[in-house]
Amino acid sequence: MRSEKSRSKVFSRRMALIAGGKVAFLSALAGRLYYLQVVESDRYRMLADENRINLVLLPPPRGFIVDRNGAALAVNTQNYRVVIVPEQTSEISATLTALGQLIELSASDIRRVERGVRRRRAFVPITVRDNLSWDEVSRVEVNAPSLPGVNIDVGQSRYYPHGPALAHVLGYVAAVSTEELTGDPLLELPEFRIGKNGVERKYDTVLRGTAGNSQVEVNALGRVIRELRRNEGQPGTEVALTIDLKLQQFATQRVGEERSAAVVVLDVDNSDILAMVSTPSFDPNAFNEGLSTDAWNALTENTDSPLINKVIAGQYAPGSTFKPVVAMAALEAGISADTRVFCKGHIELGDRRFHCWNEHGHGELTLHGALQESCDVWFYDMARRLGVDRMAEMAKRFGLGGQLGVDLAGEQPGLVPTRKWKRDTLNAAWQGGETLVTGIGQGYVLATPLQLAAMTAQLVNGGRIVRPNLQRDLSVPTNALPGGMPPSLGFSPESLKFMVRAMADVVNAPTGTAYAARIRRARWAMGGKTGTSQVKRITTLERERGVQKNVDRPWKERDHALFVGFAPIDRPRYAISVVVEHGGAGASKAAPIARDILTELQRNGLDGGKHLVRASNA
Repeated sequence: MRSEKSRSKVFSRRMALIAGGKVAFLSALAGRLYYLQVVESDRYRMLADENRINLVLLPPPRGFIVDRNGAALAVNTQNYRVVIVPEQTSEISATLTALGQLIELSASDIRRVERGVRRRRAFVPITVRDNLSWDEVSRVEVNAPSLPGVNIDVGQSRYYPHGPALAHVLGYVAAVSTEELTGDPLLELPEFRIGKNGVERKYDTVLRGTAGNSQVEVNALGRVIRELRRNEGQPGTEVALTIDLKLQQFATQRVGEERSAAVVVLDVDNSDILAMVSTPSFDPNAFNEGLSTDAWNALTENTDSPLINKVIAGQYAPGSTFKPVVAMAALEAGISADTRVFCKGHIELGDRRFHCWNEHGHGELTLHGALQESCDVWFYDMARRLGVDRMAEMAKRFGLGGQLGVDLAGEQPGLVPTRKWKRDTLNAAWQGGETLVTGIGQGYVLATPLQLAAMTAQLVNGGRIVRPNLQRDLSVPTNALPGGMPPSLGFSPESLKFMVRAMADVVNAPTGTAYAARIRRARWAMGGKTGTSQVKRITTLERERGVQKNVDRPWKERDHALFVGFAPIDRPRYAISVVVEHGGAGASKAAPIARDILTELQRNGLDGGKHLVRASNA
């Protein structure tokens, strides 16, 4: 009996201990829950929201590029692309095979999708192909029930409505390479494109805009459940160029028959580039759509260099288009324009003979006649009097031998040789014969078509600095004088007036080298200077046997044809430079191109006809 009471007491104590333990445990649990849910509620609510809400970047619409009159040059279009969600289809290969029967899929497309399946989560869409036509979209949508996991997505794509005509000006956009990643998360978006060349590259950050964002609710696996908030960001800024689209199209068509050529037209007053054409060209849309290996190789292996903008990167011996520089050096050095030199078809220096293009000679000429008839002997003699360093000094005043600072990447400086340059570069002494050939724009002298156009503009605008630009907001130079006029180069007004008259007669006097290419309407008349630069040295033996005509030589051995010009003569407003690679004579090949472009420009007007002599007034 007593033992039972003892056991009962023991049991009661144990029950009490267990009950007390439970109470203590529940109290501790309640306290912990209170701590987590009340005291720390704000902290854990924040952590839960961060896990539940994802911030998705939204690429902004890229800014348009327009011409000087607002015509669209680069725009954005809807880009229909087909995507596949791996988790929604049991057989990726079978689905891609079925899709390939509806739209064209390359082997590289399929390999790329298969790599994406292995690297990404199953619910993340993978782009199969971009830039679908409406017919392709329709075929996919109609067959959607038999294509599990396949959907049509709509985005934006860059589009160049005028294709090759503006490729070297605008450049193109393409996917961001690993080397171009800067830490900006926008650049890491798979479909994002940046400017790779031309204006697209120069003004990329302006055109790009500011990214938006979308707050989306996701589950534990990261799958999007719904969108909570959306900020579209700031679209890219529109960039207006100085280019005139109609003039650009005409110039492109006019030089289209040439295998390789470059043309640039400038406004001599404000340095605007009105047209810039380099041929052959390429289609910039192909880069945005995705260039195949074969297409890329075709561009890079083409010996005519379609990817190079020859206006700013082509470096050519200027030939006789350099003679105005030598003429200005002579005039500014105090040598009279009436200085007479007799041309008998050649000049001797030591035991070497330097020939004029006219083997029979021009007779006695002053500077005016020497420019008008492009007499080599006169300029050989003048080069000997001036010396190479004085000619080089004048060339550099005109902007030759250095970059002009145009707002495009890839500009080349050309070359203006001096005694010091040859000693430092080639470790050799300067020779007298090299001075002579420099005087006619041959030898080491190199210039770009843009430099030659700027040189001409500065000759005819009163000797004011010209720094070519493509962005219209830059039309007035930052160092302009009060009233918007660019600063002077310090040339004598008399020297400049003489040069304008002489270059006018190059085209309009019957004995001028470009007389056959003149503009017959007097108020549109152009002046200029022809140039023919040799790419192959003619030996004494070849001269004795008779110099082979350009048309009879292999294309690569033919002379380059050049012309620089301006119009109208009475009040110069436009300057032009034309280079036709291996085109032969500048008078017969380059000058007619310049004539036709300047005629078209003056006929149709610019900026709605402002500041221009109209056809009705001619």
